[in-house]
Amino acid sequence: MDKQRKDRLEELTLDMVAIESVSETDGEDKCAEYIYDYLAGLPYFNENPQDLELMALPNDPHKRHNVVAVVRGKQASKKAVVLLGHIDTVEVDDYGDLKGLACDPHRLADAFKERELPEEVKEDLDSGEYLFGRGVFDMKSGVAAQMMLLADVSRRADELNGSIVFLAVPDEENDSAGMLAAVERLNRFTEEDGFEFTTAVDSDYTAPRYPGDENQYVYVGTVGKLLPSFLVVGKETHVGEPFGGLDPNQLASEITSRINCSMDLCDGAEDEYPSLPVSLRQKDSKQKYSVQTAGAVQLYFNFATHQSTPDIVLEKMVAIAEDSFDSVLDSLNKEYRAYCEASGFPYKKLPWQKKVVTAAALYQNLKEKQGSAFVKHMEDFSQDLLKESQLDGRDYGMKVVEEMLRLRTVKDPVIVVFFLPPYYPHVYVKGDSEREKHVLNCLADTVKEAEKETGKKVVLKKFYPYISDLSYFSTSQKEEAIKALTENMPGWGSKYSLPLAGIRKLDLPVVNIGPMGKDAHQYTERLHKEYAFTMVPFLLEKMVNKLLGD
Repeated sequence: MDKQRKDRLEELTLDMVAIESVSETDGEDKCAEYIYDYLAGLPYFNENPQDLELMALPNDPHKRHNVVAVVRGKQASKKAVVLLGHIDTVEVDDYGDLKGLACDPHRLADAFKERELPEEVKEDLDSGEYLFGRGVFDMKSGVAAQMMLLADVSRRADELNGSIVFLAVPDEENDSAGMLAAVERLNRFTEEDGFEFTTAVDSDYTAPRYPGDENQYVYVGTVGKLLPSFLVVGKETHVGEPFGGLDPNQLASEITSRINCSMDLCDGAEDEYPSLPVSLRQKDSKQKYSVQTAGAVQLYFNFATHQSTPDIVLEKMVAIAEDSFDSVLDSLNKEYRAYCEASGFPYKKLPWQKKVVTAAALYQNLKEKQGSAFVKHMEDFSQDLLKESQLDGRDYGMKVVEEMLRLRTVKDPVIVVFFLPPYYPHVYVKGDSEREKHVLNCLADTVKEAEKETGKKVVLKKFYPYISDLSYFSTSQKEEAIKALTENMPGWGSKYSLPLAGIRKLDLPVVNIGPMGKDAHQYTERLHKEYAFTMVPFLLEKMVNKLLGD
């Protein structure tokens, strides 16, 4: 890429970074308007204004918009490629007293020179090879590269063997409202325009995967995420009689010890492994100090997937809960026997019995026992909860399960297993279909050409390792997998939902070709300029041309 184009791409990036577009603020729409105005100034969209739109997000409290732009090839091919980028960022409070410079990379760099920084950050700053600032890496430089590609392609639309749909979306850092709204719009392109999408290409950030990693990565496919959850109910007792109850903290801790950072649960595929499962909450029900043990514990985990569907993960979590229950009961009985023998007391096996149930099974059981009164009560309870607009979706789900347990007539200890939001499907591009083979071949050829052109190695991986909007281009086609999710996620369809039917209809392989840098979501977020402004545009152009058969 010549210097003039590199400079223009950097300028475009800096213009967007200057717009503070934190998720769920009006800055997101200001950034969308900037992109819209840039594209509207291109001759193609002057001549074809119907192919550029600010698409309002339905029922969005923040009144945000997606930017949707289409460059239609003049040839007969119905092949099409989706280009995707998000325009929101995480907040800037982590910059502390430099918060006002977070979106001004040059002034921020000058300020950093007067600050004490971690050694690696200081080296990167002094090298001059990096741009610092919120959103410069995640992911406005990637959006800028796609905008320039769209501009280039629009000037030769007559030669284009297919079409390109560009999406700039808000809210990726929060609930993916922009991408989820775009699902229906993309399906309309298929239904109304006859587009045959080959793949979706994102340009989200790429980063070192381990300390000292100097590889440059491109990805096909993406990691998924589930939030398997447990409500662990024990039996309260006075601390003077610890064997008179069942401590839910002990049960919860046993579950955590079996799940946290367990390589046995790591859902790898093709020698690639996502991050290990880790707890995000373990909180008991006690609100203040007392000498009574807790009654219940809330517990949920981040669980990354490469190939396991919700039904498989649910089955694994139930098995772990059952094994944990057995282990705790065995341990308690062993310790109680030893205590009785040491104290000269008669020993009798503790009365607690293992009981593990899914949320769906719990609901069905109570419905069978209590009938329509139970169903009506839960409907009313859920509707009342929905009025608490500030209630977190995870807290909502927990409260629904707690209420079901409150309605039991037998208050025995139990572990309820279920899911809480959000859900990000993984996309595993195996090469099973002709379309998937085509995408894999195109990306492999693109990488080879890039390495030959630049002399620098680019590593092709099968799963983009960071949670992103790419998850919403495909999901499992198995009914039992989807049913396990929707029936075991309290609030599905009301407090939280995904357009699963639309996502399954899209069913697209995905690719990520994005800028390289470090420390996304940190005040030291920084972008490698040469890779972002030279390699990324090269890779994007080659990949899109190959996907469309040029």
